Amino acid sequence: MSPYQSTLDYLFSQLPMYQRIGASAYKPNLDNTIKLLTELGNPETKFKSIHVAGTNGKGSTSHMLASVFQAAGYKTGLYTSPHLKDFRERVKINGICIPEQNVVDFVEENRALFEVIKPSFFEMTVALAFDYFAKEQVDIAIVEVGMGGRLDSTNVITPLLSVITNIGMDHMQFLGNTIEKIAAEKAGIIKPETPVIIGETNEKTAPVFLEIAKQNHSEISFADQHIFLENVTCDLLGIYQEKNIQTALAAIFRVKNLFPNLSEEAIREGLANVVKNTGLLGRWQIIGEKPLIVCDTGHNEDGIKQILQQLSQTPYRRLHTVFGAVNDKDITTILSLLPKDAVYYFCKPNLPRALNEKDLQQQAQKFGLLGDAFPTVAEALEAAKKSADSDDLIFVGGSTFVVAEVV
Repeated sequence: MSPYQSTLDYLFSQLPMYQRIGASAYKPNLDNTIKLLTELGNPETKFKSIHVAGTNGKGSTSHMLASVFQAAGYKTGLYTSPHLKDFRERVKINGICIPEQNVVDFVEENRALFEVIKPSFFEMTVALAFDYFAKEQVDIAIVEVGMGGRLDSTNVITPLLSVITNIGMDHMQFLGNTIEKIAAEKAGIIKPETPVIIGETNEKTAPVFLEIAKQNHSEISFADQHIFLENVTCDLLGIYQEKNIQTALAAIFRVKNLFPNLSEEAIREGLANVVKNTGLLGRWQIIGEKPLIVCDTGHNEDGIKQILQQLSQTPYRRLHTVFGAVNDKDITTILSLLPKDAVYYFCKPNLPRALNEKDLQQQAQKFGLLGDAFPTVAEALEAAKKSADSDDLIFVGGSTFVVAEVV
């Protein structure tokens, strides 16, 4: 086994990881992260950053921002989660993943410290990213929140700007069961006297943001109430990206005075080349033609609604849906939204938290969603390809982990 692989095994196996095992990995405070970063010499204070939270769109918005800064010639760090293919996707500089050797060295050098502090997978990964960005002296780091905001491990930075894309119902078991409570958790990234951009104006959440911004003496603006640049093109497909473009533009225009190379040309070029510059995967990504095969990581109520809107604008004869889910989320709302006239291929992504394909099939039947069950994503996709005609559409999704197996 390579040193990198054994390092990953250590990261994944010894430490609780929310993405794989769920609730037991969630720690409701920042103590471990603070201890860890203090021991590392507080790398989070050694680079400029923009902090991005939100229920949907935070990943796309973060990649758009990184792409624009790269296009303007700035050395740009990007921290995101979860990864789709390789752990190193979480930590990038100028679109290039952190080298395997850096991951190995970081864990090796700090293993004794980890044994004392016992950080979670996520806390260690944040420390790795911030240490790497500081050592590499990035001009700016775009830091995406993992979950929530207030208690997320990333919330130890003092950014130039905080960005909250939108608020929807997701991770309710941790963040609260009303839209206002979730908004308050996300608003936890608002820092004293640090400007904040909100992507979408919503009558329930706006008062929460306005109040917390006021308490922090932070200037607040809503991206959807302004027009920054017209006729912008972006290589991220999906009509839902229009909101994210607006949010990214609002953020860029807010910090433009600190980064003189952020010209209109660089902004347009960065937005037009997000995938090329950052390597983003899984956002309305076309992975096959005739039949058209599309995957998307949208997996909560808002995300699924956006996907359905996109499907309604895509021509096809018949819809085939390869669908899988995790077992610790209430998926009844999502199942109630899915089209009943599609043929379903229920599958089980390869991770401990995955929902059994037969259980998923039974739950789906209650909503009139019919199809066969398959023990793997690959078998489900293969079956869909066999039964689809060339003018049909195969959609692959339901969970980030389903998409990870096909991109």
